[in-house]
Amino acid sequence: MAQPNNLSALKKNMAPYEKIDTKSSVRQLLNTIVPLLLLWYAAYLSLSVSYWLTLPITIIASGFVVRTFIIFHDCCHQSFFKSRRANDILGTITGVITLCPYQQWKHSHSIHHATSSNLDKRGTGDMWVLTVDEYAEASFWRRLAYRIYRNPLVMFGAGPVAIFLFSYRFNRKGAKRKEKVNTHVTNVAIVALYALLCWAIGWQAFVLIQAPIFFVSGMLGIWLFYVQHQFEESYFEHDEEWSYINAAVEGSSYYKLPTLLQWITGNIGFHHVHHLSPKVPNYNLEKAHNATPPLQKATTITIGTSLQSLRFRLWDEHTKNFVGFKDAKHLVKNQASQRVKEQASQRLNKQTSQEH
Repeated sequence: MAQPNNLSALKKNMAPYEKIDTKSSVRQLLNTIVPLLLLWYAAYLSLSVSYWLTLPITIIASGFVVRTFIIFHDCCHQSFFKSRRANDILGTITGVITLCPYQQWKHSHSIHHATSSNLDKRGTGDMWVLTVDEYAEASFWRRLAYRIYRNPLVMFGAGPVAIFLFSYRFNRKGAKRKEKVNTHVTNVAIVALYALLCWAIGWQAFVLIQAPIFFVSGMLGIWLFYVQHQFEESYFEHDEEWSYINAAVEGSSYYKLPTLLQWITGNIGFHHVHHLSPKVPNYNLEKAHNATPPLQKATTITIGTSLQSLRFRLWDEHTKNFVGFKDAKHLVKNQASQRVKEQASQRLNKQTSQEH
């Protein structure tokens, strides 16, 4: 762990990489949206040949949907174009493609950045994480709900449907008018786009193409978000001990991916850099990482080691590590036993008091 003064200096070191290069942004827009459209059309043409040819094309196309989401994500941070209006317009358009309402997602994601790894401010823009003690003290139904939520089949199988098709279609309670309107506009635009495509090629062909693109890109998106904060020696603290910079550098991982996958995911694997300075455009994240030695000491995970995160379910405040349900089983039993003893002691004290 770096010293506090060094950590504070890291944020200042990011300033040169926060500069937006409009040419790079436009180039990225072209090499993302154009291939996505061509792949979608190629998938349609391939239906007349074999669906076994269509499926690989849709899987590749789903990668470009993820890349489109990274552009959307940068727009939410006002780090893709210099103009706020340009970011808002492009963010809304790419939000239609990725099924994410721009203003709604921008709001929840800003809270995620401001509260990431803060045990006292969980619940908005992040994944549900319980500590071992909280799980031990939870009711049977709360534990069951948590176990279902953290099940990989539910998280990555049902997750895309629950989040992208249902959750994002409704405004949150207390949303301002601008956010509400943007959500409605996004919903109408999605329906109009999908209706147009169904009219043009038929609903069966549309479903055969869009369904695998949706599921694969949705699962990849959830996986990237999950794995970059759920690693064994992560960082979680209560509000009085919590530090924004520590949360960024120690609570976000460096997901070291092969060159092609790094490109298709818009460098979001450099998540520790992004959390340290959200204003850094995605095409500058690697540069910032390579030029800043302390950032190179961030927890590095690969495709192989990242699979281990599937067994990390609970945060242990005592060991400062993620653990699985099996690892926490004895702790949960101890907690339950301790509660029984305390309740018995309270009853005995009450009975003694009444006798006197």
